[in-house]
Amino acid sequence: MTRGQVLFYGGVLLVVGAGWGLTQPLSKIAVSTGHRHFGLIFWQLAIGALAFGLLTLLQRKPLPLSREALWVYAVIALIGTVVPNSASYQAIAHLPAGVVSILLSLVPMLAFPMALLLGLERFALRRLLGLAAGLAGVALLVLPEASLPDAAALAWVPLGLVAPLLYAFEGNYVARWGTAGLDPVRVLLGASLVGVAMALPLELVSGQFISPLRSFGAPEWALIAASLIHVVVYATYVWLVGRAGPVFAVQVSYPVTGFGVLWAMLLLGETYSPYIWAALGLVVIGMLLVQPRLQEAVAEAGPIGETGG
Repeated sequence: MTRGQVLFYGGVLLVVGAGWGLTQPLSKIAVSTGHRHFGLIFWQLAIGALAFGLLTLLQRKPLPLSREALWVYAVIALIGTVVPNSASYQAIAHLPAGVVSILLSLVPMLAFPMALLLGLERFALRRLLGLAAGLAGVALLVLPEASLPDAAALAWVPLGLVAPLLYAFEGNYVARWGTAGLDPVRVLLGASLVGVAMALPLELVSGQFISPLRSFGAPEWALIAASLIHVVVYATYVWLVGRAGPVFAVQVSYPVTGFGVLWAMLLLGETYSPYIWAALGLVVIGMLLVQPRLQEAVAEAGPIGETGG
């Protein structure tokens, strides 16, 4: 890529990261008045299904319904949304949104040992050191008594780690077993529809249904905004992968983490102890070591448009 192209796609990367980072403070607002996880997940998936369905209609591509495709939808819905988001919504009700953003940024570090076990990666000392830095960052969050504003919140950190663990497994699952030839938009539409079918009985049985006929306040609008932002930034991310290559696009983890903390400070007024800032620094170092270097990303991206649109 030319320098101009790198700057342009780098700008797109920052915008995508800013959008993704904003979803954590919005999720914090969504749970602020007592909305529970199954109710939030149902509407998040329903809004996503509507948006991805509209995109599918515009692209004039049908949704495959083969046995293999349905299996992919079910797996991605379960390990990519229903279970991890159930844990995240419960954790973010008790943890600062910035801390949850830091925990979510552990995905590439947690994915590395899984990839080794599945034979998808070769051992590299640099990436092992990155994993160690990420774990040290988590230790700084949970060990010092003054790390979190409320000591009782420490009990929710393990629940906050469920989502990055499952996202890491999801990435390795797709890398190892694929998506039955489905493109990302079709996978997310199918997974959203299957996820809606999973979440609806759970929210009804648990009494967590959120009526769309109620008056909308900040939590309801925050949920809608977070769901729509996710659709837009993910579609943009897929476009970026097609234009600049997956190795370049994976650098989005850095702005997602940074903006997640920044938005939490600006929108929620969160402040952090020196331990949390040190934890953030260690996690960023871990990402730098685990993920491909930017120079490698530019070299491996190939000609623009080579990977398709």
